[in-house]
Amino acid sequence: MNRKLTSAAALVAGGLAFWLGGSVSAQQEKTDKANWLTDGGDSQRTSWQRNEKLIGKATAKDIKLLWTLQTDNQPRQLHNLFAPLIVSDVATAAGPREIAILAGVSDNIYGIDVEKGTQIWKRHFDSTFTEPTDGRGYGPLCPGGLTATPVVAPLDAPGKYKVYAISWDGRLRQLDAATGEDLAPAEPFLPPNGKPYALNLVNNVLYTTTAQGCGGNPNQFYGYDLATKKVGSFGPGSGGLWPRLGPSVGKDGTVYAGSGDGDYYPEQQIYGQAIVGVKQNPTTKALELKDWYAPSNAFWLRKRDLDMNVTGPVFDFKGKEYTVQSSKECRIWLLDTSALGGEDHRTPAFRTPLVCNEEVQFASAGIWGALSTWEDTDGTRWVLMPFWGPKHSKFKAPIEHGEVVQGAIAAFKMEQRAAAPGKPAGVQLTPAWISRNMYQADPAIVANGVVFGYGSGADTTQATAAQGLPYNTAANRVANSGHATLYVLDARTGEELWSSGDQIKSFNHFSSLSVANGRVYIGTYDGKLYCFGIERSAAGAR
Repeated sequence: MNRKLTSAAALVAGGLAFWLGGSVSAQQEKTDKANWLTDGGDSQRTSWQRNEKLIGKATAKDIKLLWTLQTDNQPRQLHNLFAPLIVSDVATAAGPREIAILAGVSDNIYGIDVEKGTQIWKRHFDSTFTEPTDGRGYGPLCPGGLTATPVVAPLDAPGKYKVYAISWDGRLRQLDAATGEDLAPAEPFLPPNGKPYALNLVNNVLYTTTAQGCGGNPNQFYGYDLATKKVGSFGPGSGGLWPRLGPSVGKDGTVYAGSGDGDYYPEQQIYGQAIVGVKQNPTTKALELKDWYAPSNAFWLRKRDLDMNVTGPVFDFKGKEYTVQSSKECRIWLLDTSALGGEDHRTPAFRTPLVCNEEVQFASAGIWGALSTWEDTDGTRWVLMPFWGPKHSKFKAPIEHGEVVQGAIAAFKMEQRAAAPGKPAGVQLTPAWISRNMYQADPAIVANGVVFGYGSGADTTQATAAQGLPYNTAANRVANSGHATLYVLDARTGEELWSSGDQIKSFNHFSSLSVANGRVYIGTYDGKLYCFGIERSAAGAR
């Protein structure tokens, strides 16, 4: 791939306009209240809630369970509810309401009044897909159903919002956030019965990725151009694309995801076991390869089943754009988006030492969710890494909060590195703290100086000594799962400020949290949505 140099000023100005124009990031800025319109909070998938004002270090101790809502969504395999999307100012027939848009795997979407904890509407999608009676059956990796968290976008009229979702049959649905009614007919988008991940909306284009070959479908990037209804796709040639919160998107519109469980033969245009960036052709609307990075040990990672399976956020640092990416190997790669992996596509800007997975396990260890990033008031750039399993014995941080055996969150500061003999100046990620132990730590959100993290409580075992791989069934794993636990930590030190303890009664599988306006939400396997937060009377008295 030829590297082309472009005017830095033009890149910054033009890239910023693209990044904000028509994206979820721009939508977040249109209200003083906090919204959460997409998984990961913004198009860059930073998981940084910039507008939270009620929950912080001083108020975290006052968090309590505000309400629970039992939905009628039935689980499929281990999946049930996805992270609710929070819209703070929806115009309804009953007046303005703050509504959670909640998707369930059984082709359901709900509108929830978050002030009252009550259901306003429900939509169950009709389907053009008929379940097969033979062929590859369903299992924990391929549950069938609705598997992509929707995305919400504002319309021109104040208080009007549109929900974009992909139903089980692969069709794009466009719903009124106030009523759940169709705003447009269903349109073909993806092959049916696949496994897409959370939708991302940038510049009037919807993006997602698919994985595990579910339904016999290829693993690809997909883009749906809303103006032309054209669908573009790109396949890495090997490996699945399963970032938990969906792909991230950079300033220039490049879409990033890792291709795990694949072979790496770039001379044959096969880009498995790599971090891949694709971009929409503005004329044809096709998705085309822009760049990629493959770790120097990609072949070994493939052999040991240490997939690239993480949503990596995109962010700015000292005037340059970067992304951080990871895998089950349990280290972070820091990549300069202007040239992923340098001239040879194998050289990161920086890579951390191993944080966990010392025993090199393909299940129940490593990073399985998403990285998070935020910028402190003093300009410090932070990166958060939730992981499963014990901490690596050689990894140390200045602040540690006890022994880690089931998982934790590791925090890093991004810093400039001075030149040294044999090493040019550059950037690095410096360990800052490690949280308390968490039962399979999953994606974290940062808001107002605190970190919202959780242990999913799910049994992630895929093989046992007695049964081998046949153990990996939903029945076995449900029976051996515990319950999710929510934590609030000091974002600068990792100190625990609050915990939900035993209040959540079931586990969470391959979903995430939502935070907005003094409330944090988590859905569980039993179809229940939990809302924790600060009572408005208490918050108003401060």
